[in-house]
Order: sequence, then structure tokens, then C-alpha cells
Amino acid sequence: MPQRLSTKTSRRPQPIRRAGRDAAPLNATAAKLLVAAGDLMIERNSTDISLSDIAEKSGVNAALVKYHFGNKDGLLLALLARDAKAEIENLAFVMEQPISPTEKLRRHIAGIINAYFRFPYLNRLIHLLLHDGSETTAKEVKRFFVTPLFEFQRILLAEGIVAGEFRKFDPALFYTSLVGACDHLFYGRQMGSRLAGGRMTDDIRRQYIAHMTDLILGGMLARKSAIAPMNDKTKKYRRAG
Repeated sequence: MPQRLSTKTSRRPQPIRRAGRDAAPLNATAAKLLVAAGDLMIERNSTDISLSDIAEKSGVNAALVKYHFGNKDGLLLALLARDAKAEIENLAFVMEQPISPTEKLRRHIAGIINAYFRFPYLNRLIHLLLHDGSETTAKEVKRFFVTPLFEFQRILLAEGIVAGEFRKFDPALFYTSLVGACDHLFYGRQMGSRLAGGRMTDDIRRQYIAHMTDLILGGMLARKSAIAPMNDKTKKYRRAG
């Protein structure tokens, strides 16, 4: 269980390190296997895919999974590392920007939803590897994804409290609430289809970012004056989503 909120802000989330056999650049065959696995999860709206499914989709012999990734867990771990890499590395970038904690949180919410829009299976893949994978796999997921994300949020909450912008929140509960809420639109295909008229669109993505930002900040802000007025650069960023 993650530690409770500390107001110390000296630590920064560490950039993702590529996990296991994904440490070296992927060759064309390994990359093809990852693409096939991700595409299958999107098509089926499920992480329940087999090595034979991946082999058929990719046109690659299933035996090559062992050669490139060791086993199915290794392949899925490499897929998560590939998909989450830019998102995790962006945390440190956002944290160092000369903007208010409130604006950092706005960008973070948009970043999570954008990641799920691109990879709607992402959160389910994380849970699969954490709870159904090996102990080694679970430790890797915590090291390169869960811990940096949680630490970013813990530090951001602390900075917002010190700045007088946020009320106090338990960071573990905040992590669960934010990540779960951002994921649900993409996890619940039936609800998403109703909202999106049968498919998830870029317009729905933008609407959900605005909705989640208003919802989260509406319960967090200590006072309305804590919200700094948006300058032209911030407005441009928010329009771009």
C-alpha cells in the first residue's frame, strides 16, 4: 500500500526504464508481435488473448515469442513498456514546468485520458500483469509504471497544498479515483458507445477531458482564487487537448 501524503516535494518521479527483454531496441519481428497484441486487445475490448491469436494476427510463429520476450508475460510487459513510455517520461516534464499545481493537474488529467484513448486496454493490462502475472512481472510493473505515476501525484498534491490551491487528500485514494474514472469510459464499451454514437471519437475524448477536469478540480480546489487565469499559451494547450 502506498505511503500516506507527505508535504516534502524534493523527490521527482523517475523516467521509465525499459523492462526486461525490451531493454534493447526491438527488431521488426518483435515489434510486429507487440502491434498484433495491442490491436487484438482493442478489437476484442479484452486482454484475454492467446499466443496463437497473436501469432495469427502478426503472421509470426508463436515460438518466436519465447525467443524475443521469454514468455507471454514478457511480451505483455514489453507492450506496457512501449505504450506507457511517453506518458511516464512526460510526468517529470510537467512537474518541472513553471506553472501552478492546478494547471499541472489539468495537463495530467488530459494526459491520462489521451493515453487511454490511444491504448484503451492500458489499465486492464496493468491489472492483468499485477495480479495474474508472476511476482517478477508485478514488481517490474510497479517499478516502471505504478510507482512513478503515484509519486508524481503525491508530489503534485503536496505542492498544491503548500501553494494553498488544493485541499488535503490521501494520495492513494486520489490515485485510485483519478485513474479509475479516466479509464472507465474506455473500459465500459457499452457506455462509451452510447455516448459516442457507436464509436469513440476525438470529440468525445475532448469532452471527457473537460468533464473530468471540472469534476476533479471542483472537489479539490481550496479556493477559487487559486486558479490562475489562463494565458494564451495555456488556452492553446487546452484547445489542442
